[in-house]
Amino acid sequence: MTIFSPGTIQPIDLEQEMRSSYMDYAMSVIISRALPEVRDGLKPVQRRILYAMLDQGMTAGARYKKSAAIVGEVMKSYHPHGDASIYDALVRLAQPWVMRYPLVDGQGNFGSVDGDPPAHQRYTEARMAAVAMTLVDDIEKDTVDFGPNYSNEPDVKEPLVLPSLLPNLLVNGASGIAVGMATNIPPHNLGEVCEALVRLIDDPELTTDDLARIVRGPDFPTGGIIYARDLATMYGTGHGRIVMRAQVDFEEAKSGREQIIVRELPYQVNKARLMQNIADLVNDRKIEGISDLRDESGRKEATRVVIELKPNARPYTVLNNLYKHTQLQTTYGALMLAIVDGRPQVLTLKALLQHHIEHRRSVVTRRTRFELARARDRAHVLEGLLKVLDNLDETIRIIRAAQDEKAAQAALEQRFELTERQSKAIVDLRLGRLTRLESSKIREEYEELIKEIARLEDLLANPRLIDGVVKDEIAGIKKKFGDARRTEIRHDDIEMTEEDLIPREQVFVTLTHRGYIKRMPLDTYRMQHRGGKGVVGARRSTDEDYIEHSTTANTHSDMLFFTNRGRVFRLRTHEIPDVKRQAKGIPIINLIEIDQREKVTALIDMEQFSDEQYLVMVTKLGQIKKTPAAAYSSVRRNGLIAIKLEDRDELNWVRRSSGGNQLLVVTRRGKGARFTEKEVRPMGRDTMGVGAMRLRAGDEVAGFDIVNPNSHVLVITENGFGKLTPMEDYPVKSRNIQGVYTVDQNAIPKIGEIVGMRVVEDLSEELMVISTMGQVIRIPLDQVRVSGRQTRGVIIMRLDEDDRVASIAGVGAAGTLDA
Repeated sequence: MTIFSPGTIQPIDLEQEMRSSYMDYAMSVIISRALPEVRDGLKPVQRRILYAMLDQGMTAGARYKKSAAIVGEVMKSYHPHGDASIYDALVRLAQPWVMRYPLVDGQGNFGSVDGDPPAHQRYTEARMAAVAMTLVDDIEKDTVDFGPNYSNEPDVKEPLVLPSLLPNLLVNGASGIAVGMATNIPPHNLGEVCEALVRLIDDPELTTDDLARIVRGPDFPTGGIIYARDLATMYGTGHGRIVMRAQVDFEEAKSGREQIIVRELPYQVNKARLMQNIADLVNDRKIEGISDLRDESGRKEATRVVIELKPNARPYTVLNNLYKHTQLQTTYGALMLAIVDGRPQVLTLKALLQHHIEHRRSVVTRRTRFELARARDRAHVLEGLLKVLDNLDETIRIIRAAQDEKAAQAALEQRFELTERQSKAIVDLRLGRLTRLESSKIREEYEELIKEIARLEDLLANPRLIDGVVKDEIAGIKKKFGDARRTEIRHDDIEMTEEDLIPREQVFVTLTHRGYIKRMPLDTYRMQHRGGKGVVGARRSTDEDYIEHSTTANTHSDMLFFTNRGRVFRLRTHEIPDVKRQAKGIPIINLIEIDQREKVTALIDMEQFSDEQYLVMVTKLGQIKKTPAAAYSSVRRNGLIAIKLEDRDELNWVRRSSGGNQLLVVTRRGKGARFTEKEVRPMGRDTMGVGAMRLRAGDEVAGFDIVNPNSHVLVITENGFGKLTPMEDYPVKSRNIQGVYTVDQNAIPKIGEIVGMRVVEDLSEELMVISTMGQVIRIPLDQVRVSGRQTRGVIIMRLDEDDRVASIAGVGAAGTLDA
């Protein structure tokens, strides 16, 4: 037996029914649940919560009421869904780390930024926040449309939208996932939004770019930092990506260690999960340099996460690694989607502002019409009262003579030509209102009403006056609730490269005779006194390899490699392998494309390349050339020509120069020439040089450096002897001469030929001497004897019988070192 009669069964296509039903469901979710209305910025559940609170008297300043009572009223009268979803929406409206301007004033446990859940609704209490009252102001004046509730109860209506003086969609933002679409609108600063609204009313032709200069960017309730790079795209198209960072400071702990202090988190970042993530990364050794992590947040500071660093940690490198691997840096994917005229629409910044302005114009217009109708009705009543007040005794007799109230009204209407509305008001009038004083008040009220009616009629007749009211009210809410921006906007580049994760530190770079290169921290080498044996700076290899070139550089600078064949190559310093002091390093041919017959003869670290800086080059056979540093700013991996050379000549020295210095060239057999740099004109990159010195047969250049007044000339010989000579002992001559004596010529067989020369400005600097067997000594220069040009010097480094000095480098008093 079937409950259906044959005529009630209709065959349908299942696929078509699924399509139709799912579309109905999707539209219900989109319109009635997940997406905010553009005019008041509220989802239906949020609007129903606020209206239910208003209807039940839970306004700002009233007593708190249990959240369960609010949830029950909303579910009973307006929202046909579970109490959990209603309470979740209520809690979110009360959380100050979620809402830039919370709409609910909660009392009790409403959760925390650590992700702690709120207390059950039977324990918490709530009422409307003061700012939420601006959403419902004048709702009783027919400013918005009402519709039936879900059960079509005749005495229960709900607003389809709130009057919303507060530009809620922009200042509090919104997020929601519908079917096939989602919205994610960031919160903004009320003061900036209000100013933009007023400016747009005054000048409707303002572009989105103009408005974006007023609304400078999102203003998240948790503060933090955002980067402005993609804001123009977001405001111009309605969608974009915002990079957010935590607001951090560096502090020194009582122990002397550096600390990273996190004071503000990116929006919607869970502090507890963030700290756990950092701890996991430290334990897994993915982030180095952190010794302790603790949460010191409290009443004094709402957010204070302390990241204590190890003694040798580089704070900015640790911070950059935290940005890369944790939510200290995250992104906010903005999609400004809202319901406009019943349809979802992606909106630009200007469109969002325009919709709010149009809504407020509508509200003010409807409110004005309501107030005008009410004023006219009251004036109409007062006109009738004024008629009978002039005939008070007769009015009283008519009323006393009538059998009932209706008869009295009819008699008054006939005698004084009154309407039913007027006669009813007269009959209902208390006798106390008939005194002379009250009669005077009625006349005054009538006169004021006539003026008010005229004002309201002018307002409705003139759209500019309506705009003036809208602007005044916007200015009023800005004055009352506007506050300072919490989120800092930065305009620098946020893109993080691998280099940002590398410590910015001074390092010592060495290149051996056989072409092995490495870098080491500068503090690898300890200071010793003159005559010390040094420490092993490079492992002595089986083929008698030794350090030939050394310099210092910053890990974030460029390193230029000049070869004996006059070519130049470039690497970032951090691309050179960082190895232990006794490690051999790696072949330079693995880093730059030099051939087997080519050899690196000079290393120059470059912080920047400019036309105001020059590179001065000197060759083994005494040629010199000066070229602007900018000519080497784009050196390819396979190298460029730095200088053209004659046969048998080699490029051995390169120095940075300002273009107006004096230069000093010294030969191996003890000759030196000092001349001004102006004698060497700037040349292009792919050119030959000019003569620096005329060399004697068999002699070669041993060193070249930039001269500074009141400096000293340091020379080191191959047998470990060295000396300092005042620069004034070297007279300024012309270039391309034989020069003057630099060491005692008779002592050369004992001290050896000169292998290194440099100009020393500050005797508080240190000297680093490297031998062919890899021994390194670091001594203060003030322990080196100052003597004249034609002297042999003192022992600087004691060498084994078969060892020789290979090269030298200088370490500045502040710890910087240059070759």
